[in-house]
Amino acid sequence: MNFDILPALALFAFVSSATPGPNNLMLMASGANYGFRRTVPHMLGISVGFAVMMLLTGMGLAQVFERFPISYTLLKIASVAYMLYLAWKIANAAPIRARSIDSRPMTFLQAASFQWVNPKAWAMALTAITVYVADNGAWMLLIGALCFAMVNLPSVSFWTVMGQQMARFLTNPGRLRLFNWTMAALLIASLYPLLQMG
Repeated sequence: MNFDILPALALFAFVSSATPGPNNLMLMASGANYGFRRTVPHMLGISVGFAVMMLLTGMGLAQVFERFPISYTLLKIASVAYMLYLAWKIANAAPIRARSIDSRPMTFLQAASFQWVNPKAWAMALTAITVYVADNGAWMLLIGALCFAMVNLPSVSFWTVMGQQMARFLTNPGRLRLFNWTMAALLIASLYPLLQMG
């Protein structure tokens, strides 16, 4: 097992987790709309959900896509549909004072499940597995997944804090609506790389 690759893997995990993508855009919107504390389950769901997805993919799930190409097409369709639904929810989030009691941020399980239809998460997992993990055995797969979970949590927390800090400027319903629509548009724009893939 080659531990020399760990610094490079950790750097890849940090850069890929910290840069804009569906998870971070949704966390920023959640931080602005619900605050940091109520977004914690969402953050934990992303970190744990991605680690589990990376483990299962590294243990052979990626071979399913090679053997049954239609499964990749179905995943792509599900990803686009679900992200359009999430964009619609973000765009139409009511001002805090006008929300019903049922209005709440994404739960732990919802966020963990979302990783399976998140195109950026797939790109991150497959790149990490093929570049850093594939030739280094099962233990390196486990270490890689744990590395992502540890690096990911501070990264996603930063995006939630950014959204929470923006909330003080979003007390006006018009500004909040503009912010939510902008986040929804960016979430849709993040689909562009997926739609360009064959």
